[in-house]
Amino acid sequence: MSVVIIGGHDRMVCQYKKICKSFQCKAKVFTQMAAGMDKQIGTPDLLVLFTNTVSHKMVKRALEEVKESQTEVVRCHTSSKAALTEILEKRCAAI
Repeated sequence: MSVVIIGGHDRMVCQYKKICKSFQCKAKVFTQMAAGMDKQIGTPDLLVLFTNTVSHKMVKRALEEVKESQTEVVRCHTSSKAALTEILEKRCAAI
């Protein structure tokens, strides 16, 4: 399963990736707007938006990129390890 995380804190990137790896998921994490971010997103199985720590422009660009695909979008206000773990527990158990 591939996961793209939009938002969150810079210092948590390694921990987000480690949590995803523990659920056998490949992860891409974008905490800030990067040049060409929309082209790097691709077509993941799950798009996690940490809405508290991300700009509206970044959310809009990410949603436009996955609009045509079968990507499941999850919005979460908190960008904690527990929140990501809970999201992955629900989504990975369904597969």
